Amino acid sequence: MKKITTHLWLDTEAKKASEFYTSLFDNSKIEHIDMITDTPSGDCDIVTFSLAEQPFMAISAGPIFKFNPSISISVQCETEEEINKLHASLKEGGMDLMPLDTYEFSKKFAWVQDRYGLSWQINVPNNYSDVKQKISPFLMFVGSECGNAEEAMKFYTGIFENSSIDHVYRNEKDGEKGMVDHAEFTLGGQVFMISDSAYDHKFAFNEAISFIVNCEDQKEVDYFWSKLSAVPESEQCGWCKDQYGVSWQIVPKQMGELMSRGTPEQAKRVTQAMLQMHKIEVDKLQEAFDGK
Repeated sequence: MKKITTHLWLDTEAKKASEFYTSLFDNSKIEHIDMITDTPSGDCDIVTFSLAEQPFMAISAGPIFKFNPSISISVQCETEEEINKLHASLKEGGMDLMPLDTYEFSKKFAWVQDRYGLSWQINVPNNYSDVKQKISPFLMFVGSECGNAEEAMKFYTGIFENSSIDHVYRNEKDGEKGMVDHAEFTLGGQVFMISDSAYDHKFAFNEAISFIVNCEDQKEVDYFWSKLSAVPESEQCGWCKDQYGVSWQIVPKQMGELMSRGTPEQAKRVTQAMLQMHKIEVDKLQEAFDGK
């Protein structure tokens, strides 16, 4: 299992969106579909899937959070034929944020919002042989967080093992010296991308896209929680926000094990116990599973 899973919050469309996304890329599939019951959002479908071997999860949990371009999904395409086909599929029922065209930084590029509101940056790089990962999350620091991208990279790579800042392109125009125009970094062996943007955007990071940290045990849960939780009022059932407003879910592997091997009644008890927690506590999940 990879260390970090990209988590998508949808209203009712987790199954349909996951089926659509996995149809677009090779080496992609739906792993399994679960349901948790009696949550504040009602009964929620949870879909675990992979895109080009990168882990994703989607939940149907109501219209509380909406996607916006502060976090998008970056895709590196090998050919113009590939990007043309992908762009047509993503744009159907959606819209362009940047039109498909040739740009100074790319042979061909588009920024498109799909039918579910999720943003994608699709690109034919100048040197595809340099691509380390086909699909990656892309974080754009805007508003009050603009200018913090490099600091955030250093912060994140200092937390996770097998992490590095791989390359940084700076924007030194119009007095913005030191701003990150585009950068790539690795967390736990997985590639992320990041940038600053000083435009007057009307959006910011929210819980619609979060990152699940898959933990081996309570010790790891405690470690990542202590590093990433910076907004106490956002702490709930394993979710937290860091100092930049990015949302994380700190999840022990034992929770999934208990949910999958138990009876429906045991799974329900584990769910109800989890919903009462801020940081997940493995011992309390086990007690709920055992009916104590």
